[in-house]
Amino acid sequence: MKFKMAEKSLFAILLRTSWWVSFAIAAGVMLVARIVLPEQYVVGGMMAAIPFLGIGFVAGWRQLRAPNAARVAAALKVVESMSWREFSAALEDAFRRGGFVTKRLDGSAADFEIAKAGLTSLVSCKRWKAASTGVESLRDLDALTKARDAHEGIYIAVGSFTDNARRYAAEKKLRLLEGVELAQLMRGV
Repeated sequence: MKFKMAEKSLFAILLRTSWWVSFAIAAGVMLVARIVLPEQYVVGGMMAAIPFLGIGFVAGWRQLRAPNAARVAAALKVVESMSWREFSAALEDAFRRGGFVTKRLDGSAADFEIAKAGLTSLVSCKRWKAASTGVESLRDLDALTKARDAHEGIYIAVGSFTDNARRYAAEKKLRLLEGVELAQLMRGV
């Protein structure tokens, strides 16, 4: 069973912010413990900073490994210049490198079925070059995801998503793969 952190929890928010914020909070906790607590409890109070230090190290490691904006733009430009045959083959290879078993699907709502650790996801990516993606394509993917009893639906696009599409995806728990995530997935192409 895989546990998922709540998106609005303090630690999830700190993981999305810059690494130094967690270290600053840890320093603040230690300082408050030193000033406020009696001498025999100072060490115990300072230990409350340990989770913040851990989150700071994890956030720093992620940020160090994340591609910079120029690399992301270059990777997306390469992906956008590919033909469907090249893109689908590269995407299939990327999923396999990630440990997924892939299966191509015939149909308009989803292009791949990927499975890992007993969980199946449907991937829609045929309109990856669209400048803007709306709700219609996401509705089709959501319907097929429910019909096939898949764990999640993933929609891949180089272009942007409309605000309505983003709200719909959040409501239906569809994953939108774009930008940095897409560049990381296609790394090595």
